Amino acid sequence: MSSAPIDTAVDATARARDFLGVTRLTNSALRGWLHGLPGVDHVGCDARAGDLGTRSIKNDAKLWAIDLAISMIDLTTLEGSDTAGKVRGLCAKALTPDASDLSTPRPAAVCVYGDMVPVAREALGTDSGVGIAAVATAFPSGRASMAVKLADTREAVAASANEIDMVIDRGAFLAGDYLTVFHQIADVKQACGPARLKVIMETGELVTYDNVRRASWLSMLAGGDFIKTSTGKVAPAATLPVTIVMLEAVRDWFALTGEMVGVKPAGGIRTSKEAIKFLVAVNEVAGEEWLDNKWFRFGASSLLNDLVLQRQRMKLGFYSGADYVTDDAPSLY
Repeated sequence: MSSAPIDTAVDATARARDFLGVTRLTNSALRGWLHGLPGVDHVGCDARAGDLGTRSIKNDAKLWAIDLAISMIDLTTLEGSDTAGKVRGLCAKALTPDASDLSTPRPAAVCVYGDMVPVAREALGTDSGVGIAAVATAFPSGRASMAVKLADTREAVAASANEIDMVIDRGAFLAGDYLTVFHQIADVKQACGPARLKVIMETGELVTYDNVRRASWLSMLAGGDFIKTSTGKVAPAATLPVTIVMLEAVRDWFALTGEMVGVKPAGGIRTSKEAIKFLVAVNEVAGEEWLDNKWFRFGASSLLNDLVLQRQRMKLGFYSGADYVTDDAPSLY
Protein backbone atom coordinates (compact mmCIF):
# COMPACT_ATOMS: atom_id res chain seq x y z
CA MET A 1 0.00 0.00 0.00
CA SER A 2 1.28 3.42 -0.91
CA SER A 3 1.23 6.63 1.04
CA ALA A 4 3.26 8.46 -1.60
CA PRO A 5 3.66 12.06 -0.47
CA ILE A 6 3.10 15.04 -2.67
CA ASP A 7 6.40 16.94 -2.62
CA THR A 8 5.30 20.33 -3.91
CA ALA A 9 2.23 22.46 -4.41
CA VAL A 10 2.92 22.32 -8.16
CA ASP A 11 2.77 18.53 -8.06
CA ALA A 12 -0.51 18.71 -6.12
CA THR A 13 -2.06 20.96 -8.74
CA ALA A 14 -0.83 18.78 -11.60
CA ARG A 15 -2.16 15.67 -9.93
CA ALA A 16 -5.49 17.32 -9.23
CA ARG A 17 -5.82 18.28 -12.90
CA ASP A 18 -5.12 14.69 -13.90
CA PHE A 19 -7.50 13.34 -11.28
CA LEU A 20 -10.33 15.64 -12.37
CA GLY A 21 -9.52 15.30 -16.07
CA VAL A 22 -9.17 19.03 -16.65
CA THR A 23 -6.45 21.15 -18.23
CA ARG A 24 -6.78 23.94 -15.68
CA LEU A 25 -7.64 23.70 -12.00
CA THR A 26 -10.40 26.19 -11.27
CA ASN A 27 -13.07 26.77 -8.68
CA SER A 28 -15.63 25.68 -11.21
CA ALA A 29 -13.84 22.38 -11.82
CA LEU A 30 -13.45 21.67 -8.13
CA ARG A 31 -17.03 22.65 -7.38
CA GLY A 32 -18.39 20.44 -10.12
CA TRP A 33 -16.36 17.48 -8.91
CA LEU A 34 -17.01 17.94 -5.17
CA HIS A 35 -20.73 18.54 -5.64
CA GLY A 36 -20.85 15.52 -7.90
CA LEU A 37 -19.83 13.22 -5.06
CA PRO A 38 -22.67 10.99 -3.83
CA GLY A 39 -24.69 12.66 -1.10
CA VAL A 40 -24.54 11.27 2.42
CA ASP A 41 -27.71 9.59 3.68
CA HIS A 42 -27.94 11.48 6.98
CA VAL A 43 -30.47 9.12 8.55
CA GLY A 44 -28.61 6.05 7.33
CA CYS A 45 -25.27 7.37 8.59
CA ASP A 46 -26.70 8.06 12.05
CA ALA A 47 -28.31 4.62 12.09
CA ARG A 48 -25.05 2.93 11.14
CA ALA A 49 -23.23 4.83 13.87
CA GLY A 50 -25.88 3.72 16.33
CA ASP A 51 -25.50 0.10 15.25
CA LEU A 52 -21.69 0.16 15.43
CA GLY A 53 -21.93 1.82 18.82
CA THR A 54 -23.76 -1.20 20.24
CA ARG A 55 -21.01 -3.68 19.35
CA SER A 56 -19.12 -5.02 22.34
CA ILE A 57 -15.86 -6.88 22.68
CA LYS A 58 -14.71 -8.86 25.68
CA ASN A 59 -11.70 -10.21 27.52
CA ASP A 60 -8.46 -10.48 25.53
CA ALA A 61 -9.93 -8.63 22.54
CA LYS A 62 -10.91 -5.74 24.79
CA LEU A 63 -7.44 -5.54 26.34
CA TRP A 64 -5.95 -5.55 22.84
CA ALA A 65 -8.29 -2.73 21.83
CA ILE A 66 -7.39 -0.70 24.92
CA ASP A 67 -3.67 -1.06 24.20
CA LEU A 68 -4.26 -0.15 20.56
CA ALA A 69 -6.28 2.93 21.55
CA ILE A 70 -3.51 4.08 23.92
CA SER A 71 -0.97 3.73 21.11
CA MET A 72 -3.19 5.88 18.86
CA ILE A 73 -3.48 8.90 21.14
CA ASP A 74 -2.07 12.29 20.29
CA LEU A 75 -1.79 13.40 23.92
CA THR A 76 -2.81 17.01 23.74
CA THR A 77 -2.53 20.33 25.52
CA LEU A 78 -3.60 23.36 23.51
CA GLU A 79 -4.42 26.10 25.98
CA GLY A 80 -3.33 29.70 26.00
CA SER A 81 -2.18 29.08 29.56
CA ASP A 82 0.21 26.27 28.62
CA THR A 83 3.60 26.51 30.30
CA ALA A 84 6.87 24.73 29.71
CA GLY A 85 6.25 22.84 32.95
CA LYS A 86 2.84 21.64 31.79
CA VAL A 87 4.28 20.42 28.49
CA ARG A 88 7.10 18.60 30.31
CA GLY A 89 4.47 16.95 32.51
CA LEU A 90 2.51 15.89 29.45
CA CYS A 91 5.66 14.40 27.92
CA ALA A 92 6.45 12.55 31.15
CA LYS A 93 2.97 11.09 31.05
CA ALA A 94 3.46 10.04 27.43
CA LEU A 95 6.73 8.31 28.28
CA THR A 96 5.24 6.51 31.29
CA PRO A 97 1.45 6.31 31.01
CA ASP A 98 1.24 3.93 33.99
CA ALA A 99 4.18 3.83 36.40
CA SER A 100 2.72 0.69 37.99
CA ASP A 101 2.87 -1.24 34.70
CA LEU A 102 5.71 -0.40 32.35
CA SER A 103 4.23 -2.68 29.67
CA THR A 104 1.58 -0.04 29.02
CA PRO A 105 2.01 1.27 25.46
CA ARG A 106 3.09 4.84 24.86
CA PRO A 107 0.85 7.25 22.93
CA ALA A 108 1.72 7.98 19.32
CA ALA A 109 2.56 11.64 19.90
CA VAL A 110 2.12 14.71 22.04
CA CYS A 111 0.31 17.61 20.39
CA VAL A 112 1.29 21.15 21.39
CA TYR A 113 1.52 24.68 20.08
CA GLY A 114 4.51 25.31 17.82
CA ASP A 115 6.43 27.39 20.36
CA MET A 116 6.36 24.43 22.75
CA VAL A 117 7.95 21.99 20.28
CA PRO A 118 11.51 22.58 21.58
CA VAL A 119 10.32 21.92 25.15
CA ALA A 120 8.61 18.70 24.07
CA ARG A 121 11.63 17.55 22.06
CA GLU A 122 13.96 18.07 25.02
CA ALA A 123 11.60 16.12 27.28
CA LEU A 124 10.94 13.27 24.86
CA GLY A 125 14.38 12.89 23.33
CA THR A 126 14.86 11.47 19.87
CA ASP A 127 14.36 7.74 20.38
CA SER A 128 11.34 7.44 22.68
CA GLY A 129 8.98 6.48 19.87
CA VAL A 130 6.66 9.34 20.85
CA GLY A 131 6.27 11.88 18.07
CA ILE A 132 5.57 15.60 18.29
CA ALA A 133 2.57 17.07 16.52
CA ALA A 134 2.40 20.85 16.35
CA VAL A 135 -0.73 22.82 15.55
CA ALA A 136 -0.05 25.53 13.00
CA THR A 137 -1.60 27.91 10.44
CA ALA A 138 -3.10 30.26 13.05
CA PHE A 139 -4.78 27.45 14.98
CA PRO A 140 -7.64 27.32 15.91
CA SER A 141 -9.26 30.04 13.78
CA GLY A 142 -7.07 29.86 10.69
CA ARG A 143 -7.54 33.61 10.33
CA ALA A 144 -4.14 34.78 9.13
CA SER A 145 -2.29 35.49 5.91
CA MET A 146 -0.64 32.61 4.07
CA ALA A 147 2.76 34.13 4.83
CA VAL A 148 2.00 33.80 8.54
CA LYS A 149 0.58 30.30 8.14
CA LEU A 150 3.60 29.06 6.21
CA ALA A 151 6.05 30.67 8.63
CA ASP A 152 4.13 29.04 11.51
CA THR A 153 4.49 25.66 9.80
CA ARG A 154 8.17 25.99 8.89
CA GLU A 155 9.11 27.14 12.37
CA ALA A 156 7.46 24.11 13.96
CA VAL A 157 9.14 21.71 11.53
CA ALA A 158 12.52 23.39 12.06
CA ALA A 159 12.03 22.88 15.81
CA SER A 160 11.66 19.11 15.08
CA ALA A 161 7.90 18.56 14.91
CA ASN A 162 7.19 15.25 13.18
CA GLU A 163 3.63 16.20 12.28
CA ILE A 164 1.74 19.40 11.54
CA ASP A 165 -1.95 19.82 12.33
CA MET A 166 -3.26 22.65 10.16
CA VAL A 167 -6.71 24.23 10.05
CA ILE A 168 -8.52 24.93 6.81
CA ASP A 169 -10.10 28.27 6.03
CA ARG A 170 -13.69 27.32 6.85
CA GLY A 171 -14.96 30.68 5.63
CA ALA A 172 -13.50 30.08 2.19
CA PHE A 173 -14.81 26.52 2.11
CA LEU A 174 -18.35 27.47 3.13
CA ALA A 175 -18.32 30.29 0.56
CA GLY A 176 -17.51 27.72 -2.13
CA ASP A 177 -13.96 29.00 -2.67
CA TYR A 178 -12.54 25.50 -2.88
CA LEU A 179 -9.55 26.55 -4.95
CA THR A 180 -8.24 28.77 -2.16
CA VAL A 181 -8.59 25.95 0.36
CA PHE A 182 -6.88 23.53 -2.03
CA HIS A 183 -3.90 25.81 -2.58
CA GLN A 184 -3.55 26.56 1.14
CA ILE A 185 -3.40 22.86 1.98
CA ALA A 186 -0.97 22.14 -0.86
CA ASP A 187 1.30 25.04 0.13
CA VAL A 188 1.33 23.98 3.79
CA LYS A 189 2.09 20.41 2.71
CA GLN A 190 5.09 21.71 0.79
CA ALA A 191 6.21 23.71 3.86
CA CYS A 192 5.99 20.57 5.99
CA GLY A 193 8.98 18.98 4.29
CA PRO A 194 9.41 15.55 5.94
CA ALA A 195 6.64 16.12 8.49
CA ARG A 196 3.23 14.54 7.95
CA LEU A 197 0.28 16.87 7.49
CA LYS A 198 -3.04 16.50 9.31
CA VAL A 199 -5.80 18.68 7.86
CA ILE A 200 -8.31 19.89 10.46
CA MET A 201 -11.68 20.50 8.85
CA GLU A 202 -13.54 21.71 11.98
CA THR A 203 -16.52 19.54 11.15
CA GLY A 204 -18.72 21.23 13.76
CA GLU A 205 -18.65 24.34 11.58
CA LEU A 206 -19.20 22.50 8.30
CA VAL A 207 -22.77 21.72 9.45
CA THR A 208 -23.69 18.94 6.98
CA TYR A 209 -22.34 15.46 6.33
CA ASP A 210 -22.15 16.35 2.63
CA ASN A 211 -19.76 19.20 3.49
CA VAL A 212 -17.68 16.84 5.62
CA ARG A 213 -17.41 14.45 2.67
CA ARG A 214 -16.44 17.28 0.30
CA ALA A 215 -13.86 18.71 2.70
CA SER A 216 -12.39 15.24 3.21
CA TRP A 217 -11.92 14.68 -0.52
CA LEU A 218 -10.59 18.19 -1.08
CA SER A 219 -8.05 17.71 1.73
CA MET A 220 -6.85 14.42 0.29
CA LEU A 221 -6.68 15.78 -3.24
CA ALA A 222 -4.47 18.64 -1.99
CA GLY A 223 -2.04 16.25 -0.30
CA GLY A 224 -3.15 15.82 3.31
CA ASP A 225 -1.67 12.76 5.01
CA PHE A 226 -4.49 12.76 7.58
CA ILE A 227 -7.95 14.25 7.73
CA LYS A 228 -8.93 15.43 11.21
CA THR A 229 -12.33 16.34 12.58
CA SER A 230 -11.76 19.24 14.91
CA THR A 231 -9.62 21.70 16.80
CA GLY A 232 -11.31 20.70 20.05
CA LYS A 233 -12.38 24.32 20.48
CA VAL A 234 -15.76 24.04 18.71
CA ALA A 235 -18.72 21.86 19.65
CA PRO A 236 -19.70 19.41 18.37
CA ALA A 237 -16.19 18.05 17.93
CA ALA A 238 -15.54 14.40 17.05
CA THR A 239 -18.74 12.42 16.57
CA LEU A 240 -19.04 8.84 15.39
CA PRO A 241 -21.26 9.61 12.35
CA VAL A 242 -18.87 12.31 11.10
CA THR A 243 -15.92 9.96 11.58
CA ILE A 244 -17.76 7.29 9.59
CA VAL A 245 -18.15 9.75 6.69
CA MET A 246 -14.40 10.44 6.86
CA LEU A 247 -13.54 6.74 7.05
CA GLU A 248 -15.65 6.11 3.95
CA ALA A 249 -13.74 8.88 2.19
CA VAL A 250 -10.28 7.47 2.94
CA ARG A 251 -11.46 3.97 2.01
CA ASP A 252 -12.78 5.19 -1.35
CA TRP A 253 -9.69 7.36 -1.94
CA PHE A 254 -7.50 4.30 -1.45
CA ALA A 255 -9.65 2.28 -3.86
CA LEU A 256 -9.18 4.99 -6.51
CA THR A 257 -5.53 5.96 -5.97
CA GLY A 258 -3.82 3.23 -3.95
CA GLU A 259 -2.84 5.88 -1.36
CA MET A 260 -3.70 5.49 2.30
CA VAL A 261 -4.74 8.58 4.22
CA GLY A 262 -5.19 8.64 7.98
CA VAL A 263 -8.14 9.79 10.08
CA LYS A 264 -8.01 11.65 13.40
CA PRO A 265 -11.14 12.34 15.44
CA ALA A 266 -10.30 14.97 18.06
CA GLY A 267 -12.26 16.52 20.89
CA GLY A 268 -14.79 15.01 23.26
CA ILE A 269 -13.62 11.37 23.27
CA ARG A 270 -12.97 10.73 26.94
CA THR A 271 -13.75 7.09 27.79
CA SER A 272 -12.54 3.65 26.81
CA LYS A 273 -16.08 2.72 25.81
CA GLU A 274 -16.23 5.63 23.36
CA ALA A 275 -12.76 4.91 21.96
CA ILE A 276 -13.62 1.27 21.31
CA LYS A 277 -16.73 2.34 19.37
CA PHE A 278 -14.47 4.34 17.08
CA LEU A 279 -12.12 1.38 16.63
CA VAL A 280 -15.06 -0.83 15.68
CA ALA A 281 -16.05 1.77 13.09
CA VAL A 282 -12.50 1.87 11.71
CA ASN A 283 -12.49 -1.89 11.24
CA GLU A 284 -15.99 -2.10 9.79
CA VAL A 285 -15.89 0.96 7.51
CA ALA A 286 -12.29 1.48 6.36
CA GLY A 287 -10.78 -1.91 7.15
CA GLU A 288 -8.26 -3.47 9.47
CA GLU A 289 -5.35 -1.80 7.63
CA TRP A 290 -6.35 1.43 9.37
CA LEU A 291 -6.13 -0.20 12.83
CA ASP A 292 -2.62 1.17 13.22
CA ASN A 293 -1.42 4.42 14.74
CA LYS A 294 0.16 5.34 11.42
CA TRP A 295 -3.35 5.69 10.01
CA PHE A 296 -5.68 6.41 12.92
CA ARG A 297 -5.30 8.73 15.90
CA PHE A 298 -7.34 10.12 18.75
CA GLY A 299 -6.79 13.76 19.66
CA ALA A 300 -7.28 13.60 23.41
CA SER A 301 -6.02 14.38 26.88
CA SER A 302 -8.32 12.80 29.47
CA LEU A 303 -8.94 9.67 27.35
CA LEU A 304 -5.55 8.23 28.33
CA ASN A 305 -6.50 8.25 32.01
CA ASP A 306 -9.64 6.20 31.45
CA LEU A 307 -7.86 3.73 29.19
CA VAL A 308 -5.16 3.22 31.83
CA LEU A 309 -7.76 2.69 34.55
CA GLN A 310 -9.65 0.17 32.39
CA ARG A 311 -6.40 -1.59 31.60
CA GLN A 312 -5.57 -1.83 35.30
CA ARG A 313 -9.01 -3.26 36.03
CA MET A 314 -8.61 -5.96 33.39
CA LYS A 315 -5.11 -6.85 34.63
CA LEU A 316 -5.81 -6.67 38.37
CA GLY A 317 -9.51 -7.50 38.54
CA PHE A 318 -10.55 -4.28 40.26
CA TYR A 319 -10.68 -0.55 39.59
CA SER A 320 -7.98 1.72 40.87
CA GLY A 321 -9.06 5.13 42.08
CA ALA A 322 -8.83 8.10 39.75
CA ASP A 323 -6.01 9.45 41.91
CA TYR A 324 -3.80 6.63 40.62
CA VAL A 325 -3.46 8.47 37.32
CA THR A 326 -2.35 12.00 36.64
CA ASP A 327 -5.00 14.67 36.28
CA ASP A 328 -5.59 16.80 33.21
CA ALA A 329 -6.83 20.33 32.92
CA PRO A 330 -10.45 20.56 31.72
CA SER A 331 -10.66 20.76 27.94
CA LEU A 332 -12.82 19.69 25.05
CA TYR A 333 -10.00 17.29 24.33
